[in-house]
Amino acid sequence: MEEMIRFIQTRFRRHADPARAQWTKAYLKTDMPAYGLRKEHREVIHREFQERFEITSRAQYRRAIETFWSMSHREHKHFAIWLACTWDKYITIASVPLYERMIRQGAWWDLVDGLAIDAVGLVVLNEPEKMNAKTERWIDDPHLWIRRTAIICRIGHKDRTDRRILFNHCLRRAHEKEFFIRKAIGWALRADAKTAPDAVRKFLIANRDKLSGLSLREAGKHLDIK
Repeated sequence: MEEMIRFIQTRFRRHADPARAQWTKAYLKTDMPAYGLRKEHREVIHREFQERFEITSRAQYRRAIETFWSMSHREHKHFAIWLACTWDKYITIASVPLYERMIRQGAWWDLVDGLAIDAVGLVVLNEPEKMNAKTERWIDDPHLWIRRTAIICRIGHKDRTDRRILFNHCLRRAHEKEFFIRKAIGWALRADAKTAPDAVRKFLIANRDKLSGLSLREAGKHLDIK
């Protein structure tokens, strides 16, 4: 673990950009320290990490994620999320409590959406019965970002999307005024419309009086719902 930390710290500091770090903090509306890493540098670091290190057990997977998640800078948390979403072997129902804790603690879109779609979403696909029972509870959770996760975790599932659950979850949060929930509903439905445009169009028309204007606009961007 110590070698992993030294590797990441060395490369983060090497590519740090103080001016971009200030922009990042302003863009994300956070006081959390940042290195200001650029996307191309992150991609190189990820590739080098995979070439140099191997995660060979669930315990090591969890420890690595928790270690970087607990560190000080925004990029440490982004790296923890990348770790969580990269080792598919360990993205199972057993890891969901870890993802849930990170989502509750992260509580902002850049620390939630990747986990929701790439980690939680993969568990939804591979272990649907267990995860459907969990998202059934999450959709009514007091925590905003857990509710958002329940909505967006099916993005990218295409023909494997459980539309009964997706549509049900969207309707159950349709009354909310919270921007990130309204946006999530529109985003999830717009993504599904790429695969099932007729089903999403029918849903939008039938529920246009229940869904917010924002959700309708987002969901119907490429559909005729007049």
